[in-house]
Amino acid sequence: MKRRSFLASSAIAAIGINTFLVTGCESKSNDKNTSASGEEFNLSFDLDEESITSLQSKLKSGTFTSEQLVRLYLNRIEEIDKKGPKLNSVIEVNPDALTIAKQLDEEHKAGKSRGAMHGIPVLIKDNIDTADKMQTTAGSLAMAGNIASNDATVVKKLRDAGAVIIGKTNLSEWANFRSTQSSSGWSSRGGQTKNPYFLDHNPCGSSAGSGTAVSANLCVVAVGTETDGSIVCPASVNGIVGIKPTVGLVSRSGIIPISKTQDTAGPMARTVSDAAILLGVLASLDQKDLVTLESKGKSVTDYSSFLKLDGLKGKRIGIENKPQGENQYINALFDDAIKLLEKQGATVVKIDYIDKINALGQAEFEVLQYEFKDGLNQYLATANAKIKTLKDVIDFNSANEDKAMPYFKQETLLSSNLKKDLNASEYKDSLEKSFNRSKKILNEVMAQNSLDAICGITMGPSCSIDTIYGDRWGTYSLTSPAAMSGYPHITVPCGQVYELPVGLSFFGKPYTEGLLISLGYAYEQATKKRAVPKYKASFLS
Repeated sequence: MKRRSFLASSAIAAIGINTFLVTGCESKSNDKNTSASGEEFNLSFDLDEESITSLQSKLKSGTFTSEQLVRLYLNRIEEIDKKGPKLNSVIEVNPDALTIAKQLDEEHKAGKSRGAMHGIPVLIKDNIDTADKMQTTAGSLAMAGNIASNDATVVKKLRDAGAVIIGKTNLSEWANFRSTQSSSGWSSRGGQTKNPYFLDHNPCGSSAGSGTAVSANLCVVAVGTETDGSIVCPASVNGIVGIKPTVGLVSRSGIIPISKTQDTAGPMARTVSDAAILLGVLASLDQKDLVTLESKGKSVTDYSSFLKLDGLKGKRIGIENKPQGENQYINALFDDAIKLLEKQGATVVKIDYIDKINALGQAEFEVLQYEFKDGLNQYLATANAKIKTLKDVIDFNSANEDKAMPYFKQETLLSSNLKKDLNASEYKDSLEKSFNRSKKILNEVMAQNSLDAICGITMGPSCSIDTIYGDRWGTYSLTSPAAMSGYPHITVPCGQVYELPVGLSFFGKPYTEGLLISLGYAYEQATKKRAVPKYKASFLS
């Protein structure tokens, strides 16, 4: 959950890692840098910018085994995430990852292939249940020791596809639904995740660790979750691709919840192609999450078929008539993006919709508070955590304030716990205003203008890390329209401002992920704006 979307804007404000020694397959790069403590670390990496397809080719040719790939990525995590620049994006590694990789290698030798993800290392967010030796804590010390009895459905899908889950990523604690003054990417269990472009800048959240890890080549792809901005914001500011699917395309069963109306998991990758491959693995019908039954006949198992170089040709793309902000460099970047869309054959149409959506922010926040209390209490009631209710979380934090809340507090947990059940008239009225009205606004503007999608700057460049006063994201944000409505959203690298990445968003009607992938892929391939991070210590240095 990216708190800024409904708490920090002016319109809405009114209302241990478990490390173990990994040997062999050491990086051969000599491109070294020195950390503040004097340790040397390699900036480049033998698997820099590799894709699922390129790694699969190396596996098939025998250049690498899956076990070797896992060793290389685990070494990379140890060197870059825990030493060197200390990105702090991985909260825990999987002690069984090498064993799993060996088993998948044996399958490969026997001629069995589970598909594109067979033997591919993946990281997942630490609010997703894994029935193994790793904890599921949402970054909270209150949840320490919670070992899930069952895999989340998305985890089962990954395992069935042959992916190797090598660890879990840090996140904004409780998916950034704890405080009105939070620093995105900080959790009491995992500490502060950093942006790999400038280490004193924010990785955004709540899927901060997944965004940073993918950008820094700690994995090929990662899984994030979003309620409002938690996939697309960290993807944007970390210079990668993120897809927030239609709510209902991907199961939420086994994921620590905020909102049954807006929650979803989704892929984070360095390329649209990799994001498309991972999305095909994650999408599923699930009787344990009935909203997924609405996706029957509307999803596909292989979104790679939508990777079209001419994907923008003939498409009508809506652009908000009102500028998103006043920064000349960001606006120039967006102007160039619009020109590129037109050059690629798209028709750009000016529309008015964003103020209507932003006016629904207070209603959205009411919905999320009600659903968070209801959903979390249900999750905790059957979890293997020591705490069993939201009230228990609050009490734990209060009793352990120095460790659990050394910077910002738990205002959002407190306000959520005061809410009644989902039969309350305030909840039903807010749901109508937020969810139903946002869908109506988008449906009308798209129909009236015959639009295929709506486009804009995803987020402005990353703000500085500030654990005391919290995030300051500014006016450039396009997360809420797709989030409130439950509609799909893709962000792709658009360029850099002040040497910090900025993403370009496309979002549209339900279950149009294929179309959005086509748009994003065509833009990505025509621009190639992904830039490898340099791990600069400070923006001012």
